Amino acid sequence: MPFISKIQRQTDYHLFPPSTPIVIDNGASYFRIGWAGESEPRVIFRNIVQRPRHKATGETVTIVGDQDTSLLRYFDCTRSGPRSAFDSNVVFQFEIMEYILDFAFDRLGASGSRIDHPILITECVCNPVYSRSKMAELLFETYGVPAVAFGVDAAFSYKYNQQRAICGKDGLAICPGFNTTHVIPFVDGEPVYKGSCRTNIGGYHVTDNLKQLLSLKYPHHMARFTWEKVEDLKMEHCYIAADYALEARLFQKGGKEAEEKTRCWQLPWVPPPTEEPPSEEELARKAAIRERQGQRLREMAEAKRSSRINELENQLHGLEFLLQQINQVQEEEIPAFLAETGYVSKQEIEATLNKVSQSLRKAKGEPKAEQAENEKADSSAAEKYPLINIPDNMLTPEQIKEKKRQIFLKTTTEGRQRAKQKRFEEEQEREKKNQQDEQKRLENPQLYLEQMHTKYKELYEKVEQRKRLKTNGGHTNGNSGGVGRGERLNPAHRERMRLLTTAAFDRGKGEDTFGAKDEDWQLYKLMSKDNDDDDDGPDEDEAELARVCSRLQEIDPAFVPKPEVTTTQATASEVPRARQLTKEDFQILFGVERFRCPEILFNPNLVGVDQAGLDEMTGVSIRRLGYKDGALEDRLTSSVFMTGGCSLFPGINERLEAGIRMLRPCGSPIKVVRALDPVLDAWRGASAYAANYQFQQQTFTRADFYEKGEDWLRRYQLRYTL
Repeated sequence: MPFISKIQRQTDYHLFPPSTPIVIDNGASYFRIGWAGESEPRVIFRNIVQRPRHKATGETVTIVGDQDTSLLRYFDCTRSGPRSAFDSNVVFQFEIMEYILDFAFDRLGASGSRIDHPILITECVCNPVYSRSKMAELLFETYGVPAVAFGVDAAFSYKYNQQRAICGKDGLAICPGFNTTHVIPFVDGEPVYKGSCRTNIGGYHVTDNLKQLLSLKYPHHMARFTWEKVEDLKMEHCYIAADYALEARLFQKGGKEAEEKTRCWQLPWVPPPTEEPPSEEELARKAAIRERQGQRLREMAEAKRSSRINELENQLHGLEFLLQQINQVQEEEIPAFLAETGYVSKQEIEATLNKVSQSLRKAKGEPKAEQAENEKADSSAAEKYPLINIPDNMLTPEQIKEKKRQIFLKTTTEGRQRAKQKRFEEEQEREKKNQQDEQKRLENPQLYLEQMHTKYKELYEKVEQRKRLKTNGGHTNGNSGGVGRGERLNPAHRERMRLLTTAAFDRGKGEDTFGAKDEDWQLYKLMSKDNDDDDDGPDEDEAELARVCSRLQEIDPAFVPKPEVTTTQATASEVPRARQLTKEDFQILFGVERFRCPEILFNPNLVGVDQAGLDEMTGVSIRRLGYKDGALEDRLTSSVFMTGGCSLFPGINERLEAGIRMLRPCGSPIKVVRALDPVLDAWRGASAYAANYQFQQQTFTRADFYEKGEDWLRRYQLRYTL
């Protein structure tokens, strides 16, 4: 609809005299309002209301119709979804209906709260008197309408097309609407409501079924399937199959014909950027950058080492000078002299001197620093632990307890020193290997790089194979999977299990005396897991792999280390690898869904509704007339009129004609026609009807409503022949 300003709408509204009726097509899907005698409605919008809260202010606003989705991002719509005033095809939420009428009259141009024009409003077939009464009360009390008339939308559409020779005076009007489908027989141009029938299937159920099927088929794109988009896809791609079973078998077999009937909806997709391998110039540039960075780091480390050495040398000279000064001071003046230096005793100065000397030798990289430290530790062991070499029979209980503590401290210190010495030796060995490798690289860089890559690959496969064996075992146990770590039967495990079984068997014979003899502790050592050669000590292959990997990162800028295989990734086949998304992953294909969803109009049992389809409803409607007149039945079936939004599906006329032919005797005349405009012909027919000068006789006023009451509304019926 073109945009019209509010001033222009109010100007147009006041151009019509109060006697001009307002025509409203109050459909469950769309609301249409305009002036009588015009060919097009002035305002059309979705018949829904939404009351979200503004995200910034928290204020609740009322949104009528289908607004722009870009505006809804400022509102919180999670707690207030779209609501309709209809239950099936009957208006029952008149609070929502009031919001809709306010919006409609405002867009029509009404400036005040009072509407001084008669109103013709459509309703469903056999509308309950309670709903009709509440609608009349709303129009009279809230808007001050002078007169109201109710009419059936399908009847207006039938009369509008009858005047244009699309259908005859006698016929069947079939209206598959939004929530329901009605069949109304017409005899001599007037609807016979006692012969009408209804099925609770309509366009809403077709859209909902298509939305569910697409969501199940493409769960990763579920957010794309909004109601409005699925509605558009339904009207653009769906059709009615002439033979549902044959069409389904066609798609089941596949082939060229099924492929031609398949439609594709391409979702927005941006191809990922292609990564080209770096050129030789780029590799050389990265290598030069890496070399400069390494040189800068080495210079910084050397400067830091020189600064540390100078600092330690100055501190060492200061301590030596301090000791010389103490030797020249008399014994009784030493405490006063030390009070000014910050040291407590001469022994503390000597200990500090030894520590500084060791730190200086270590900073200079002298290998004898560790040996000197060990010799110093050995010489001072006798002074620190004087009770170790004394027999227990020469000590008191307190001294024995102290002796055990000294043994524990000495063992811990020696273990720490051995570990430190071992790390130093490993570092020296690693440095030696790196120097040898550097010599080989300088002799032949290309050959050396290939050898290092080959060595890295072999070590990597060897280490990962060992990890897999630790996780899955080296053999199978008759099943498809490998044996776990707890099921491996290497010699160490077998010996441990034998010893544990023997100890448990001996314990069950009588008193448990295990541990009373020295031989039991030898057995305990054998049973200990620490004696398992399979798990003891560091893995040399892993250490060598780390060294080779570090070396390759230094000399090869294009080298990328392989990821480690953890225990949860036992085999590469068990780990699903993420596939890069392509254009085909963002394509929505419509195949069998194109005719499967609208098929519920003829077979409602596909969605669990045990009611008749469109073709069966025509037979039900003819039987309800009860005329027993074959000629009349032939006239009815020779003018089957289709109106409503769902009648726009391609192939629905042919399918309905074939279904009616199965119900009627052989040779019966059957003709199915469709309205000129199945969506707007109901409003146009009502507009033409309200423009007739005799329309005022078909309305009822506020006085009639309050004097005659609801019983009169129950008997009220609009005559469509004027």
